[in-house]
Amino acid sequence: MSVDLVPDDLWARVAPLLPPRSARRYRYPGRKPVDDRVALAGIIFVLRTNVAWRDVPAEKIGCSGVTCWRRLREWTEAGVWPRLHEMLLAQLRAAGMLEMDDVAVDGSHVRALKGGAHTGPSPVDRGRTGSKHHVIVDRPRHPLAVSLTGGNRHDVTQLMPLVEAIPPVRGCRGRPRRRPRRLFADRGYDYDKYRALLRARGITPQIARRGAAHGSGLGKVRWVVERTFAWLHQFKRLRTRSEVRADLHQGLLELACSIICLRRLRRSF
Repeated sequence: MSVDLVPDDLWARVAPLLPPRSARRYRYPGRKPVDDRVALAGIIFVLRTNVAWRDVPAEKIGCSGVTCWRRLREWTEAGVWPRLHEMLLAQLRAAGMLEMDDVAVDGSHVRALKGGAHTGPSPVDRGRTGSKHHVIVDRPRHPLAVSLTGGNRHDVTQLMPLVEAIPPVRGCRGRPRRRPRRLFADRGYDYDKYRALLRARGITPQIARRGAAHGSGLGKVRWVVERTFAWLHQFKRLRTRSEVRADLHQGLLELACSIICLRRLRRSF
């Protein structure tokens, strides 16, 4: 089962990014550490099924859920997931599958069951504690950057941080690509201040106006971000937030984005 959860093409990309493990002592070496691929299988199992870490089936995965959680913490603190995501974006661009001229941005509420950092009373969930996922995607629906905030944060506050969070995407000759040409967003982002900030970065804002009649046609372009949210929330661990530590939930978000990019990349082979 572990091999099924971590296919060879995913492992080949993750393995070089993992921090090296310290050498075992010659005397009293202790228990042999769990293989990293097995631990990654447990992390992906939790990401897909949303079981509690303590309920990870050790007989199927090959290690306990506590070990998987510790590796998730270690690899998140080492910055493995952003580097994996950036690598896959570069490979998508090299395959001619990344279209960064047009991007779309949006946010989605999730309930935060245990609280923690980056949580707040959600205005769309009767004030219950929640968080928000914010994502910016290109035209073919690849997630370029994702962030986590409290459930009471306005979407527009994450507009510029998301734009700045797009990594320098390599994969082609010349400078890495980092800036889109046009950005599409709904009425929640309708602020002239942010339009000016986008234009200052060479990005043309295509943002719906509040109070204007529906039928602007922007929905024909913005639907791609809703599709990406649907892909993200197929990972059951992301439908609700169970991690108290915000960095670990952010790490799971970035891992899910990488898996989505890898699935799309397989289509080019």
